[in-house]
Amino acid sequence: MCGRYVITKPVTKTANIVKTNIKVEDSDNYNAHPTQKLPIIKPYTNGKALETHEWGLVPEWSKKLENFKPLINARLETLMEKITFKNLVQTSRCLVIADGYYEWKKEEKEKIPYYFTKEDNSLMLFAAIHQNNQFCIITRKATTETSEIHQREPIIINKSQIPNYLNVKKEAISVLNSIKPPKLKFHQISKDVNNPMNNDPKLIKEI
Repeated sequence: MCGRYVITKPVTKTANIVKTNIKVEDSDNYNAHPTQKLPIIKPYTNGKALETHEWGLVPEWSKKLENFKPLINARLETLMEKITFKNLVQTSRCLVIADGYYEWKKEEKEKIPYYFTKEDNSLMLFAAIHQNNQFCIITRKATTETSEIHQREPIIINKSQIPNYLNVKKEAISVLNSIKPPKLKFHQISKDVNNPMNNDPKLIKEI
């Protein structure tokens, strides 16, 4: 899964991608986590916009349930089987922007946090879906190089693939399956990241 990530200077880093910025501040977040309002890229008829949505979908059917946890990830393999996701992936696609993301490796009695970035340190664009000002990140089975840490990874889109993914006239699953994962690098970090209240550059420092 993808449950935490980093995004710094979102306005600056998307200036050559979006046409409009809708009240997004150019601030740094080293511990972006579910329920936060975070910057995403959404397509409109007059161009792409940068705006904030809350991380975690709460479907209409779930509002009658007690203790329902917002859906932060959607599995590519079962997107078309889930009533919550199958329509959204065809009609309501967006991109989540990130410098990198965190994953935890399960060891005997603990989980060890790691920080993942692209090899060239360029901006990550996660495939996602949105509804009611909320979003959910699409994941798939991890590639060989990252599977030693975690079984899942977010689908990361290259800039050249943005038009295909955001074009709802394109069949979603075919587009997503055609996306080749970029080369990633990762390193172990401090367990300070476990607390979502911690938010500073030290979180991504290798230990």
